[in-house]
Amino acid sequence: MVRGDRGFIIRGWAPQMLILTHPAVGGFVTHCGWNSTLEAVSAGVPMVTWPRYADQFYNEKLVVELLKVGVGVGSVDYASKLETRRMIGGEVIAEAIGKVMGDGEAAEAIREKAEKLGEKARRAVAKGGSSYDDVGRLVDELMARRTSVDV
Repeated sequence: MVRGDRGFIIRGWAPQMLILTHPAVGGFVTHCGWNSTLEAVSAGVPMVTWPRYADQFYNEKLVVELLKVGVGVGSVDYASKLETRRMIGGEVIAEAIGKVMGDGEAAEAIREKAEKLGEKARRAVAKGGSSYDDVGRLVDELMARRTSVDV
């Protein structure tokens, strides 16, 4: 890890959940992979979305259009080495970041929605939460089936 005056660089694997839950993090530029999307939602962090492949475009729609906790950079091309793609300029990326990190009402609404969604997600996986209980019931059912089947 390299520390500087304005941040640090992590070489190799990064502990993404630890980073996303740090109070200094105000937004997350993401390719919209499912794990990254879930981790950002769980951390209550708004996203700047930049999908590249497969389901990432659907995940972006969920984040931007349905949940309204992110802003897209306008990526429309499936990344491939075989074809040319439209370049996304730095000014477009800066604008999307500004829409998440800015001072306006729209940016504040995105941040508030992200935080509320993060609180809901954390409650769901905490003891007594819906996801916590559902996983417990699944384990109980699998254990019951295992003991009732002759192997």
